[in-house]
Amino acid sequence: MKSRSLILFLVLSLTFTILLAGCGTSSNQTGQDDSLERIKKAGKFIVGLDDAFPPMGFKDQQGQIVGFDIDLAKEAAKRMGIEVEFRPVDWDGVLLTLNNGEIDVIWNGLTITEERAKQIAFTKPYITDRQIIVVKAGNDAIKTKADLAGKIVGLQMGSSSESALNADEEVAKSLKEIKKYDNNTTALMDLKVGRVDAVVVDEVVGRYYIATKPNDYTVLEDNFGEESFGVGIRQADKTFQAELQRVIDEMIADGTAGEISKKWFGEDIMAK
Repeated sequence: MKSRSLILFLVLSLTFTILLAGCGTSSNQTGQDDSLERIKKAGKFIVGLDDAFPPMGFKDQQGQIVGFDIDLAKEAAKRMGIEVEFRPVDWDGVLLTLNNGEIDVIWNGLTITEERAKQIAFTKPYITDRQIIVVKAGNDAIKTKADLAGKIVGLQMGSSSESALNADEEVAKSLKEIKKYDNNTTALMDLKVGRVDAVVVDEVVGRYYIATKPNDYTVLEDNFGEESFGVGIRQADKTFQAELQRVIDEMIADGTAGEISKKWFGEDIMAK
């Protein structure tokens, strides 16, 4: 009797658990998710970013986070009728931070790559960029990628610059060392004082930084290829992604995104 009672109890417990599980996932049975509803209920979405990534997102002299992507995110939130919070994160683990739910989007010059697309979703590209090579002004020994052989090259850890350089196996294998930094600003400072021979960096970042110190750096004509930036979102957050994409498209179509671009780059470089 005890054995039969135990079996009956286990069967009933299992049935009850399955019913509870079904109730908990009923909102997804139609193929929809509640991500947009959740964001609106919270009254904000959280942007994860590297806050030392000018002009995309960085701290100004007053310690406020500003930048091109910051202005875009603020305008998008405004049009959605909610707020936006900016949260600095460890860039090397930014995808994990997103998928763990600590942030809602990555909006910070995030390059769309096949590897990243396996882990997260992206909006459509809104900017096309290149991976440029920066050397110290007056360095005539490095004029092409081939001249990097035997040299120390700096870049941001976990960035698309690292992926782009490693994708060029011939150049990557020829280097003396790849020195990895937490941010591009430190890498370029080390280049200025001679701790590295060159830095590989996103063009939008490199040229903005170099413009503030035009006599310190030179950009080579050679580069490590073009790439596109998109906003990173969790793959499950389809309704939020659709609404965010609608708003970004609207911002580009009515010229608002173009005006923000002119503020930071002097011209409209938005992808059309």
